[in-house]
Amino acid sequence: MKQYANVGEYIQCQPAEVRPLLEKMKRTIKKCAPKAEETISYGIPAFKLNGALVYFAAFKRHIGFYPTSSGVAAFKKELSPYKHAKGSIQFPLDRPLPVALIGKITRFRVKENQGRKPKK
Repeated sequence: MKQYANVGEYIQCQPAEVRPLLEKMKRTIKKCAPKAEETISYGIPAFKLNGALVYFAAFKRHIGFYPTSSGVAAFKKELSPYKHAKGSIQFPLDRPLPVALIGKITRFRVKENQGRKPKK
């Protein structure tokens, strides 16, 4: 697995047609979680705020979004049009990125993590 120094490098190493979606995903998360730390974890972009907040990654046919199991469970009804599992969601590349939903899920995760003690 390729090691990336930061989220920007990860995005630049992806196919040109996917980069704008990844940038949009990153901007949406940053807007909803401005105090979150941007990092690479498990080889993919991640945001941390008192622990893991959300992750995302590019794949051949979709953008994976990983808001933990609580983030998926809380929005199960709204996620029904998308393939999803316990802690993951797949946003197909041939459909518009649901920015509003990504924002809602991220804000939910921020509230969840604000109740936790900061990790050192």
